[in-house]
Amino acid sequence: MTAETNALGLFLRDRRMRLDPAVFGFSGRRRTPGLRREEVAQRANISPTWYTWLEQGRGGAPSSDVLNRIARGLMLTEPEREHVFMLALGRPPEVRYHGAEGISPRLQRLLDTLDASPALVRTAAWDVVAWNRAATVVMTDYGKLAPGDRNILRMLFLKRDIRNIQHDWQTMARFIVGSFRADAARAGATSEITELVDELCRNSPEFDALWRENEVVGPSEGTKRLRHPVLGDIELEYSGFAVDGRPDLNLVVYNPVDPALAARIRAMVAESTGAAR
Repeated sequence: MTAETNALGLFLRDRRMRLDPAVFGFSGRRRTPGLRREEVAQRANISPTWYTWLEQGRGGAPSSDVLNRIARGLMLTEPEREHVFMLALGRPPEVRYHGAEGISPRLQRLLDTLDASPALVRTAAWDVVAWNRAATVVMTDYGKLAPGDRNILRMLFLKRDIRNIQHDWQTMARFIVGSFRADAARAGATSEITELVDELCRNSPEFDALWRENEVVGPSEGTKRLRHPVLGDIELEYSGFAVDGRPDLNLVVYNPVDPALAARIRAMVAESTGAAR
């Protein structure tokens, strides 16, 4: 088998030889750097013969379970684990949900550059974990809310003031519930949202009815209309973006349709920034 046809074996061997045996409690003199094949097999709880065959390009395609065990045994990063799946099976691995408490400083700086466009980052459970000042003056001042109260569905279905500023609340609510269901499944968070769904079904007959419809809405762009207490009736175009390497996060940017509205939002942001100093 050539190097081109044994890309998986070459990748596994390369990562194996980068590991320090002492870190994992393995000792003894070695002719080559890194872990031995049988040590990787031990860490992955698979047969040493089977692991050897994988590095040699023999034995057929491994199962997802075997690949996940090897990924843990070799301490692969998430991008490396995905690469192994693509090499072995021609597809990415199943999504593993990781709850998020925040974002990187770099992504926050990106949000902050959008001085006239409200922008936020939400999890697959639709918890808002980051936002810019434009979102604070146009949408909600998330910084004044407890983390548990920053959930978009809780605000939409359980907060009368949030509901009242929405145009065509029923249509928007149906779309959001369908999008929420799709996001949770896509991020592998179906079990993690059970408690939230149960809470909303108990406390909101509207949510309960929409959830029972089992509708799923894919990613899309659209228009959001609000009755803002200062800006009046406003219209914003929105687009959602996946955060690279984080299937649990989604960036949503709301762009003012009217240049005059953008200027007014920018002025409100400047005023709020000055007041905060």
